[in-house]
Order: sequence, then structure tokens, then C-alpha cells
Amino acid sequence: MTGDEFATRPADSYFPVIPDDLGRRIRTTAVMGGALLAGTGKVTFPTRGGDAFCARYIDRHLAAMEAAGAEVEVSRGRVRARFTGKRLPFITDAETRSWGPSLGATVIAMLLAARTPGTSAILNPSVEPEVTQTAALLSQAGVGIEWRGRTALNVTGTDHIRGGVFTVPPDRLEAATLALAAAITGGTVHLDGFPPAAFPDGLVSVFADAGIQLDPLDGGTAVSTPAGPRPVQMATGPHPGFPTDVQPQLTAFLTQAEGASRIDERIYTQRDTHLPALASFGAAVNASGSVITVRGRSALAGADVAGEDSRGVTALVIAALAAEGTSTIRGRCITCGADTAACCRSWPRSVPT
Repeated sequence: MTGDEFATRPADSYFPVIPDDLGRRIRTTAVMGGALLAGTGKVTFPTRGGDAFCARYIDRHLAAMEAAGAEVEVSRGRVRARFTGKRLPFITDAETRSWGPSLGATVIAMLLAARTPGTSAILNPSVEPEVTQTAALLSQAGVGIEWRGRTALNVTGTDHIRGGVFTVPPDRLEAATLALAAAITGGTVHLDGFPPAAFPDGLVSVFADAGIQLDPLDGGTAVSTPAGPRPVQMATGPHPGFPTDVQPQLTAFLTQAEGASRIDERIYTQRDTHLPALASFGAAVNASGSVITVRGRSALAGADVAGEDSRGVTALVIAALAAEGTSTIRGRCITCGADTAACCRSWPRSVPT
């Protein structure tokens, strides 16, 4: 790695196993499992990982592997998948029952199809930037990519994926979080290299309603809240709607808006684990089913709080910026519930066989 450039090349050999203690820490474990399966024909990885704000399934991820012709076995907290026959073009559906198209399942299907001869079809693919950028990278590398609106994505595989140079785009979720952190303090921030057009339409609309102004500046975005925070009535939704991964941060910001705000969480209907900790700061927040209500403006005071998921903890940091006094924010292990300094991550690292 040199400066802001990272160079990589294919390994001479692969060990197609993701260790349990590492794989259970992140949400993208199943996607990495799909990449290993595509490249080596077999993989073993743990079933769960990542933020623990609600049940998050990988059924569509595994369905993509099975549709591609892999034998998939789930046993004792691990997934084992392998190809035993000739790979043939396949069709898989990335739509979930409750949460719209699955980003992870779409990417897994793309990676598997990229190494499968012929043209495979992904129905109801996610169109989030992570998917479209992966598609652009694969296309640049020699994989056939054909979007059929939002209903299907055709991928034509190849036995040789080329290298090249690819620019990783800025993260809209991180940009939105920085914007909210500045806005809750009444300050301003310049998001260098992230223009307003890079934000989803649904987020731009909600920010405008909430009094957050996004102005183009030197190829980036100047964020300000000239008239202060305003309450909103809004709902999260699939891209390009308001991202569910910005909902906890927005909730913290709305504690400083005069009046009642209503947030309808339509992606993860139980995404409210950040509310008790926000209440510890003095926020008037509550949830009824999928609807979160915020009544402001609350005078927040420093608190000692803990959270289990990255977006929820980030919401607590944002609240602490507006709170009087000193706050302590702790992480909590998603596996055993203990503070991360003394949790099950001290287990010996093991590799399943």
C-alpha cells in the first residue's frame, strides 16, 4: 500500500475457510464466503456476524449459492458449501420477504456468476451503490454485465478476470454521519470529494425537511443548518430511499429539533436498540412497533452508555456532541454481551476443519 493506493494480486493458493472468531465480527462474512466459493469451489464460514440490532438472515445468500449449483450444509453454526459437478448458468432471486432486495445476496450471486460459463440472471437485484460499483469493477475486469432495469441483472462469466485500476467511491453512509455530527452542534463541515448528487434522493429530501442544507463546494458538499434542526415525518426505504443505516444517527439529531418527529423504520422494523441509551442522555424517544417517535428539543446531559452495533454507537457519539458534560461510550460484544475489553474475543483463535 502506497499513499491512498492499494495493490493486490491473486494468491498462489487459497485456504477456503473463514475462522469463526473473525467471521463472527463482521456482516460481510457470507459475501467473502461467496467469493471463496466462486474462486476455489468450496468454503467454510460461520453463520452469523456483524451488528446485532435485530435478526439478520442470510437465507438469500445461501439460496444464491444453491442456485449456482453448490451443495450447502449448515451445521453447528457453520456453513459448508462446495461444487461437486459442472457449473452451469443459473437464475436466483435477491428479493427478501421483508426488507427488499438483499445487497449481500446480489453481490454473492454476481461473484458466482462471474466465474460460471454462460449467462446467469439475478432477479430483483439490489441497486445500492455497493452493487453498482461491484458491477462496474467486474465489467472492467472482463465480466459481461447487463442491467435490465431494476428487475434483473444478467452476468456472463469468464475463466479469466483481468486486473486493472479502480477508484473506490466515498461512502454515503459515512458522509451522512459526518453531516449529522456537524449539524447537531450547529456547526458546518466540508465533505471533500463527496458532491451532493452522491447522496440518495431520499436522504437529500429528509435532510432538507430537517433543516440540513447541502451545498456544492469545490467538488464536495458544504453542510450547514442555518435555521436549526426541524422535526420530520419520514420513513426508511431501499435505495434510493433514506438508508436504514443512517436512521440511528438521524434519531440522535432529531432530539434537538423543536416538536415531534416520526420515523417509520421499514427495512429493519426492530431497529431501535439505540433508544434506551439515548434516553440515558435525557432524550424523549420511544418505539411502537416499527415507528420511532422523538420529542424535542431535549437538553442532553453527559452519560455512561453502551451499544452493540456500529450505527447505534455512532448515534450515541452524535448525542454526546450535543450533551452537557462528559460522556463515556462503550462497545458491547455481540456474542456474549460483555464490554469488548473483557469479552469472548479473548478466546483462542481456531480454524474449523
